[in-house]
Amino acid sequence: MAGRINQEDIDEVRGRARIDDVVAGQVNLKPAGAGTLKGLCPFHEEKTPSFQVTPARGLYYCFGCGAGGDAVRFVQQINNLSFPEAIEFLAAKYGVKLRYDQTEPGASQGSPRARLLEANAAAADFYAAALLRPAALAGRQFLDQRGFDKAAAELFGVGFAPTEGRALVGHLKAKGFNEEELIAAGLARRGGWDYFQGRLLWPIRDAGRAVLGFGARRLFDDDRMPAKYINTPETAVYKKSHVLYGLDLARAPIGKESQAVIVEGYTDVMACHLVGVKTAVASCGTAFGDDHARLIQRLMGGDAFHGEVVFTFDGDEAGRKAALKVFSGDAHFAAQTYVAVEPTGLDPCDLRLLHGDAALRELIGRREALYKFVMRHTISQFDLDRVDGRLAAVRQAAPLLASVRDRSLVDGFARELASMVGMDQDEVRRLVAQAPRRPAPAASPEPVADPPPSAAPPALPLPDPADRRLQAERDTIKWMLQRPDLFAQAEPVWHGLSADDFTDPAYRAVFTIASAQPEPSEPDFSQRVLRDLPDPALAQWAVQLVVEPIPAEPTPRHAMEYCAKLRVLTLRRALAELKSKLERTNPVTDQTKYAALFAQMVELEARRRQLMETALGSD
Repeated sequence: MAGRINQEDIDEVRGRARIDDVVAGQVNLKPAGAGTLKGLCPFHEEKTPSFQVTPARGLYYCFGCGAGGDAVRFVQQINNLSFPEAIEFLAAKYGVKLRYDQTEPGASQGSPRARLLEANAAAADFYAAALLRPAALAGRQFLDQRGFDKAAAELFGVGFAPTEGRALVGHLKAKGFNEEELIAAGLARRGGWDYFQGRLLWPIRDAGRAVLGFGARRLFDDDRMPAKYINTPETAVYKKSHVLYGLDLARAPIGKESQAVIVEGYTDVMACHLVGVKTAVASCGTAFGDDHARLIQRLMGGDAFHGEVVFTFDGDEAGRKAALKVFSGDAHFAAQTYVAVEPTGLDPCDLRLLHGDAALRELIGRREALYKFVMRHTISQFDLDRVDGRLAAVRQAAPLLASVRDRSLVDGFARELASMVGMDQDEVRRLVAQAPRRPAPAASPEPVADPPPSAAPPALPLPDPADRRLQAERDTIKWMLQRPDLFAQAEPVWHGLSADDFTDPAYRAVFTIASAQPEPSEPDFSQRVLRDLPDPALAQWAVQLVVEPIPAEPTPRHAMEYCAKLRVLTLRRALAELKSKLERTNPVTDQTKYAALFAQMVELEARRRQLMETALGSD
């Protein structure tokens, strides 16, 4: 068990981990005004961005699903990590050396997840160095035969797994890793044997360049593993349905160019990047799936009909089947989807090798719409020399055209279909209009990321932000969290507000924590409040109060007016209660009590009028 992380190191991690930088590994963020950034939420399905990042406050919040928090919380949610694991993840990313309290029984240095990432990083360095040794000649020849020099190998971190069988395990044990850790990382097998032996390796990294696993290519005929390619087995950090090879290099270009090129192999990714197609990525040991599509969409951004996803397929039957499978998941993309098929069957790597860099760039450049490709494939199954064959082909293709998102394209596609099959355009349009739209794939009942570790329901009921009866309470809390400096010099403290001025328990809880914080003028005030809230669900909800826009240019006068409005409401409630008591008190038989209540009511009414004058100053 890892010891407790030193609090100073946790603070250092929080200080270095910029929320926009952390989120950018998963979401393409675009300026949204007022110092905020927006993108597609990674925690629920959406086509219009509702996920907001506020760098100045170090917070994110989704107005669609309510997910929110700071950089540490984002890493927890997106990777399903505990708090210490998220701190270790960010410490590794930003170069913070963590110290642990070793006085706890059974404490060890680092968490299991951090140890896996450290082991993978050390393995990647070992493999890369091994590629330069004489025993790796076959690996270097493989790369050279496919047009990759030493510089290309270094750019992609290509390495070689020695044939000795225990070389990596021995190397990593000397660095302090034990066999159980290496097995958990997918680097070793039981008995101390290396998982990869005598193979060329590609490190598979996440968007932050952390090594999650490896892909390995067979080189020798006597390899006991018959498969040409094998990958790291599923581990705590390597999930093949969630990773894309080349994403560490392609992340920024994908967001900048609003384009992603999906290829089928590691060498294809290398070839594309070397000829200038910097947006190329590939799935690792599995078909391109729904989770991959969602990740690409988030990195591209959420403007429908802008940007493009280009799939490269072989020109054979397997390639056509792959295109049809992608088409079935096309609804996951707001961008337009295309295919680039090389008629001779060459993959991108071989195309570059045989015909040069320009040929590969041209392959991507002459891409065609996925709908059109699938339409051509669909009608190719019918005998178009026969009337009934042509009619059957149109009826088979019509639902595909009816499902096109951009309705302005449907008429043009219908004309193309009519030309392909040799039928009257009006007749084809009629059949398309009558066809049911192809149903989109059912939305996954689960969010894109695993549920956050603290997904329990809130201990307090959360107020409706549209409840006008609580508007003053909500506005006041927003001002306190976003501009506490305006209240710092107030006399009395917080302009005399108390917890009793808040009728809603959630707003009251936030005020209680906020009013107890020292140094409200410090820039981390709102984050300290969020961290100190005892209920994680309440803290996540409270993030929206920090990032929602406030309607005026803030001044200390505004802060005083907001507090005055809230205190007026408190006095109104107190006056209503007093009037009720007065009505129940007999002024003849209980004259003393009646006089005292009346005097108290006069005093409260005077205070109410005074506060009203202050509160109305903003009107």
